[in-house]
Amino acid sequence: MSDHKARPFLRALTVAGLSCALLLPAGAAFADAGFRKWVSDFRNTAIQNGVSGATYDRAFRGVTEIDPVVLEKARFQPEFTAPTWDYFDNRVHDESVATGREMARQWKPWLDRIEKRFGVDRYTLLAIWSMESNYGEILKRQDVMRSVVRSLATLGYGDKRRAKFARTQLIAALKILQSGDIDVSHLSGSWAGAMGHTQFIPTSYQAYAVDMDGNGKRDIWTSVPDALATAANLLAKNGWQSGRTWGYEVVLPAGRKFPAGSMSLNKWAEIGVTRANGKAFPNGSEQAELKVLDGRQGPAFLMIKNFSVLKRYNNADKYALAVGLLADQIAGYGGLVRDWNRPFTKLSFGERQELQQRLSQYGYYTGKFDGKIGSGSRAAIIAFQAQAGMQQDGHPSMEVLSRLRKN
Repeated sequence: MSDHKARPFLRALTVAGLSCALLLPAGAAFADAGFRKWVSDFRNTAIQNGVSGATYDRAFRGVTEIDPVVLEKARFQPEFTAPTWDYFDNRVHDESVATGREMARQWKPWLDRIEKRFGVDRYTLLAIWSMESNYGEILKRQDVMRSVVRSLATLGYGDKRRAKFARTQLIAALKILQSGDIDVSHLSGSWAGAMGHTQFIPTSYQAYAVDMDGNGKRDIWTSVPDALATAANLLAKNGWQSGRTWGYEVVLPAGRKFPAGSMSLNKWAEIGVTRANGKAFPNGSEQAELKVLDGRQGPAFLMIKNFSVLKRYNNADKYALAVGLLADQIAGYGGLVRDWNRPFTKLSFGERQELQQRLSQYGYYTGKFDGKIGSGSRAAIIAFQAQAGMQQDGHPSMEVLSRLRKN
């Protein structure tokens, strides 16, 4: 479980709210002294919750200051609200599909065993791996990965809104160290404490972690089999239905309103809802709920049981749908019949990288050429559009790339 249960709470914090919550004495020296006192005092709390003094002391050896990057990450709230197509374009694209297929070949023997043991299909697990850590590439980035102990202690001390969550996760992380599954030098994660290839928060690791490779350690940081099996275990224990999909893209009859809640696929068919690929629903008795994430002009979906199970990983419709769509494409099924309601000509992943490179050449962009369009890329696009006399919408469009190529 990535930091799925915590994410909706974590995202809710506003800049103003954190400013009020972050009650640190003036001056870095005083702040560090206050943090060191908090670490010293929290030792008793950890011991009362089953953490040995030796484990605590080992975990906090050398941790004398808060991590300012963690507080900055917590403080930052992007002003740009991503439209639906932007979320999916950054996650379900030709590069993530191609890499997923390569990973399916590379890890086939282990995926065979994981499927047999847990009943969760490999393509769903590969899609989760992609969504959570870009197939492990994020774990190689020192600018992203941080000490879980220091990060959670920073939040537990310096952020009143997250303090309860962070302290609970910190005790769980200390117990992971105490178990011997990982040593303190490798206990790394995101700024909010999500760990490993499949980004589990410590309490979720405790609930679902699996030693799939049989080496005596549940190592989701360096063992891909352990990480994928842990994700499979979470889905299986939350009711994953083996051999079934997550849902169906559908076509809605024009000029009709639809009931809220779920009903059988047969009932949906009776009121004129059909599969977008023209095929019949395989099991008409299954209960399904209608989801339209991009308005009536975008694609529509009937979601069945496994969609709700995916939301136990991250309780967001967009996340669960992105996993489902990416899994289908890795498996060799086609993409959407009706694309997202995108107000420009879409770029391929490679073209998005080219867009970033060309913006960099002209001095508009200083970030990575990763094909992911975030706030930095959008700001660069807007700056170029302003200079070129184009509409300043920040979209990564073929229209912008064509103008850059002409320049």
